[in-house]
Amino acid sequence: MYSLLFIEDDDQIRLAMRMALEDEGYEVREAPDGVSGMAAFAEREADLVLLDLRLPDMSGFDVCRGLRARSIVPIIIITAQTDTYDLVAGLEAGADDYITKPVVPKELAARIRALLRRVQLHEVAPPPSSRFGDVELRRELGIVRKRGVELSLTKTEFRLLCEFADHVGAVLSRDQLLERVWGYEYLGDSRLVDAHVRRLRLKIEDQPDEPRLLLTVRGLGYRLVP
Repeated sequence: MYSLLFIEDDDQIRLAMRMALEDEGYEVREAPDGVSGMAAFAEREADLVLLDLRLPDMSGFDVCRGLRARSIVPIIIITAQTDTYDLVAGLEAGADDYITKPVVPKELAARIRALLRRVQLHEVAPPPSSRFGDVELRRELGIVRKRGVELSLTKTEFRLLCEFADHVGAVLSRDQLLERVWGYEYLGDSRLVDAHVRRLRLKIEDQPDEPRLLLTVRGLGYRLVP
């Protein structure tokens, strides 16, 4: 049984979502604020974290960065429909995915299944290694090195790089990346892909603002060059 940690300050939302997710077969632990959420994760790591960005005691972004500093656990942030800044900032803080309020339990459960399924597939059948300039992708070990130094990538960033590595030189559209990396059909929102590409560039490029490996093809998408 997969274990979820749900960090949310609204008691009614926590209760409703816990009951819905337990019906889906998950073990759900709850935390009403950032401090208790971080403590709960430190006491026992979860398989996935659901994180509301608006918490009463500390910024949800700080919680996300704190979790990411100690773990590559998949994180889904929960944000208001109109909070574009919160969404992008949450993804750049290290979240793997997002869902907007009001949360539809079936949609959330589908996203959780997709994230956990990708983690499981990656762990069971790792593909071979690749090299791009100073960057070495060791898929059989689940690591990436730059000039011999291991980089700290989230599982989603790692899968994103693997997808580009499988199609070196080819342009991959945002729609294709959403389907192949996140397992979703077109969502009408490219921010999820763009934020993760930015984070990946910060780690693999010498000058992220002038990338030489992971290039933008205007109007089409992105491509990884040898």
